[in-house]
Amino acid sequence: MPAAALRHDWTRDQIAALFALPFNELLHRAHAVHRENHDPNAVQVSTLLSIKTGGCPEDCGYCPQAARYHTGVKAEKLMSVDAVVARAQAAKDAGASRFCMGAAWRSPKDRDVAQVAEIVSAVKALGLETCATLGMLNGEQAQTLKQAGLDYYNHNIDTAPEFYGEVIHTRQYQDRLDTLEQVRQAGLKTCCGGIVGMGETRDQRAGLLQTLANLPEHPQSVPINQLVQVEGTPLHGTAALDPFEFVRTIAVARILMPASMVRLSAGRQQMDDAVQALCFFAGANSIFYGEKLLTTGNPDVEHDRALFRRLDLHALEITEEADTVHADILEAQAEGSCGQGCGCSAAA
Repeated sequence: MPAAALRHDWTRDQIAALFALPFNELLHRAHAVHRENHDPNAVQVSTLLSIKTGGCPEDCGYCPQAARYHTGVKAEKLMSVDAVVARAQAAKDAGASRFCMGAAWRSPKDRDVAQVAEIVSAVKALGLETCATLGMLNGEQAQTLKQAGLDYYNHNIDTAPEFYGEVIHTRQYQDRLDTLEQVRQAGLKTCCGGIVGMGETRDQRAGLLQTLANLPEHPQSVPINQLVQVEGTPLHGTAALDPFEFVRTIAVARILMPASMVRLSAGRQQMDDAVQALCFFAGANSIFYGEKLLTTGNPDVEHDRALFRRLDLHALEITEEADTVHADILEAQAEGSCGQGCGCSAAA
């Protein structure tokens, strides 16, 4: 089977047809693409820390950090540099290769970005990859973070364009796309995905993945979150997504974005080990590691280590030469191949 080239012209019908494949056929295709582009037994491990929690003015229907919802999340100020560095060192000691920092802002002020830049520089000095999610950015702010040593910027598009207004009203879909463009222009790698299980249809899940796959550049990391329902948020009580539909979403994401790292993000605590194993087979090769994701639960480190042993998986390590866990893939994307020496063309 020839290696999959990178495409940016997927139609909704083509993606819907992938979702509609028999389950085993879809997983077979996805795993074949995964093996062509990645070590099928390696998983990139990240740790996520909320460095500024709660008090967000947005109305995202899934988020317990929105100030307007009564979820028991207490608003906290930005953590100190020393406090974040201590948590980053602990994450590195536990096996994480990337440290992600989240702050509950709609759009940070320049002084906020300057403070985060100081934190980023200190975490980078530990030898970790760095990622931040701070809300909407302008070009100068993105450049400030790049100069501080930030590797990735996370800014999820959440869902399909036509379903977005059912979930969020305080910013527009285009606002998210504009921030992603500013981040790319600054030379930062993008971490961008979405949330499933918010009451969207399968066609709308296809729309989420279509938007991601047809961006000018595929996000280097694609987090696929399963809704974690928090009492007090508007989406609490939404009908749960079938676990196999989540696996299908992972598989389709892998086919559409062959070279990207597809991450199992929020919602892993609600998945049993068998579902996670199917996700890894379907093409997921990145996880968040630790007991908490921002304000929601996550499987603990020892459970993940035990699962890796049971599945014969190992954690990717940062390469000293390029300071990224998948430098060969990124370099090959720039050169127009998939990174596996297969001779395919990855040009759009």
